[in-house]
Amino acid sequence: MKKTDLAKNDAKKLMGKMAGPGASNFGNTGAAAVDKREQRKRDQALGLVPFAVKLNNDLVKRLQALATERGVDMNTLVAEVLAKGLDS
Repeated sequence: MKKTDLAKNDAKKLMGKMAGPGASNFGNTGAAAVDKREQRKRDQALGLVPFAVKLNNDLVKRLQALATERGVDMNTLVAEVLAKGLDS
């Protein structure tokens, strides 16, 4: 085997490790990734339904600021705001 063939094999192994399962992007090695199928099952068990809307940029910024202030995620905040608005 030639020296170039060895180098190619080493490069293929390295690329396989980078793109393989468990590979992280941008250094996020701490959290284990949940696959989409498992997340969908969790959401269905909680009775959650995907609901996409288009909102004004200013409104989104206000929602993000409020979510950060309260320390909750965006899904929880939007659900609270919608429920409060529909109840009144």
